[in-house]
Amino acid sequence: MSDRNPVRMMIAAILIAGLTLVAFQSRQDAWASVAVLAAGIGTMAVFWLFPSPEPSLPTASAPVSTDAIEAAVIAAIAEPVLLIVDNRVRIANQVAVSLLGDHIIGEDIRLAIRHPEASARFAPDAPDGNVELIGVGGTDQRVELNVATIAPGKRVIHLIDRGARHAIDQARTDFVANASHELRTPLAAILGFIETLADDKAGADVDVRTRFLDVMMKEARRMQRLIDDLISLSRIEAEKHLLPDEIVSLPALVREVVGELGITSSPLSLDIDSSSAAVTGDRMQLSQLVHNLVGNAIKYGRPGTPVKITIKVDAALVRLSVTDEGEGIAPDHIPRLTERFYRVDAGRSRTVGGTGLGLAIVKHIIERHRGRLEISSKIGVGTTASVVFPAAPVSTVTEPSPN
Repeated sequence: MSDRNPVRMMIAAILIAGLTLVAFQSRQDAWASVAVLAAGIGTMAVFWLFPSPEPSLPTASAPVSTDAIEAAVIAAIAEPVLLIVDNRVRIANQVAVSLLGDHIIGEDIRLAIRHPEASARFAPDAPDGNVELIGVGGTDQRVELNVATIAPGKRVIHLIDRGARHAIDQARTDFVANASHELRTPLAAILGFIETLADDKAGADVDVRTRFLDVMMKEARRMQRLIDDLISLSRIEAEKHLLPDEIVSLPALVREVVGELGITSSPLSLDIDSSSAAVTGDRMQLSQLVHNLVGNAIKYGRPGTPVKITIKVDAALVRLSVTDEGEGIAPDHIPRLTERFYRVDAGRSRTVGGTGLGLAIVKHIIERHRGRLEISSKIGVGTTASVVFPAAPVSTVTEPSPN
């Protein structure tokens, strides 16, 4: 009875009793009452023999194998991971296969990852741990290999790309070395001249003293420019994740910078497509960007040749271009021009007063303003540096009042 629906049985019993009562009250003969009673019992039997289907409960799914679970977990990891059993590769995710090749499945791990330091980690009695490998997957590629035992004879191999970290460390080392060298050179000159002037005989000569003091002043100013650029670069890097929100009229800003530069060795010409061209930015940083680009064009252009500054508006973009008529830059140098302290001609750069940080500063300002830098050059013809910014809404531009 436990598997029958009690509610259905109760309804059948009430129905039988009701029909019987009706039959007797209507004074039918005994056979009619028996017929009604039989019909009720038959109905009750139907309910009994054919109970309503009970809702089926979900059945337990088939057990998942350990191998399937391990394969699913390893496949979900974004970095190269291998499972080795008795030093043979049992499972490898797609990233590991792409790095090491399709042949590694079923292969001895010492053949899959051929490296002397890795082989020592794969020895049966070797402890778990990590080691950095150079040359796995590429000549200069750096990978950190981690080995972890999860069961006797079964280990997980995890490979982590350390190329980006190494590049950052190398860039930091190069930066410190270059900055130290750039500061040491003028400082050594200043100290040498001070020692010379401290000598009674040399210091008493007015011409010598004047010449040496002039050189010392130039070297001190060079150090000051370098320190200012270093501080500026550090400040821009610290703010690069903060989007500027000031609406800046680029034509007005360029005219302001040209006015500040005054008379230069190269005549400056303006070609402005739209006086309403504006960008959303940091006015001080954009002014520094224009100063650096125009200053570079003046320094490295041939004396007396014009420097052309162009502003064009194209759909939702504003393009600022600065073109000189200098000696030009070889194509292999162009990708590295924005590196800190990188110089095409180190001697000439120092002669004209360059710190080697100008385009690095320009690059970081452009990145903060979500723009892009384009440099094109032809040997013997000249160089054009272009900056492309998203345009600001025209209705929000306010031209500065002339004072």
